[in-house]
Order: sequence, then structure tokens, then C-alpha cells
Amino acid sequence: QVQLMESGGGSVQAGGSLRLSCAASTDSFRRLCVTWFRQAPGKEREGVASLYTGDRSTDYAASVKGRFIISQDNAENTVYLQMNSLKAEDPSNYYCAAGGSRSWPGSRWMFRQTNFQTWGQGTQVTVSS
Repeated sequence: QVQLMESGGGSVQAGGSLRLSCAASTDSFRRLCVTWFRQAPGKEREGVASLYTGDRSTDYAASVKGRFIISQDNAENTVYLQMNSLKAEDPSNYYCAAGGSRSWPGSRWMFRQTNFQTWGQGTQVTVSS
């Protein structure tokens, strides 16, 4: 059973950067699908970046492509979300979600939140102008 712990949220000025961490307690870190989702008050939860740890395949939502980078550290069993050029529309609670897989299941699968049973507690990001 995978357990996830996010950290790294906080407040930053528009145009600034933050790095979120998702530490996974599992013996199968190298066969994980991990997606970062975010949910702002009054809005639906959306997937923003996904990663398959087995081959480092990644994909991004159009709203963050070119600004956010998802990466992994196998030694730390951690997936990171580097968020650059933060905008006023980026503030949200950010959650990482994970599930086991033998291969990259495709972007459509990775961004469907109902496919994930394991979620972190969330970390809040605020952006000030």
C-alpha cells in the first residue's frame, strides 16, 4: 500500500517559483504512475502533470506546459513538481496521486482522477500580485 506525503506549498509572488514534493512510502517506487492534481475553491479538480517512474514518461496540462516540470528522485522515493512563472490562476490546493503500473498507461488515464486510489493530504499554493 502506497502512502504519499506532499510538502513545499506556500505563498509566492506572481512570476515566482515553488517546488512541491510528493514522498512515496513504497517498495515499488519505480512502477508508479504519479499525477499532480490541483483544486481551487469552487472549481473542479484538474490534473496538471503526470509521470511514470518506470521510464520517466511525462505529460502536462496545456495550462502549465512550459512552466511546470515534473521529475523524480529514485533515491528519495520522491516526485517533484517544479512550478515556474506562477500566475494568478495557479493558486490551489495541490495533491499528488499514485497508482502502480507496469508501463505508461497514456495521458488520458493519467489525468483521470478516478483511476487513483492513493492520494496525499494536499499542500496549498497561493500567488500574490
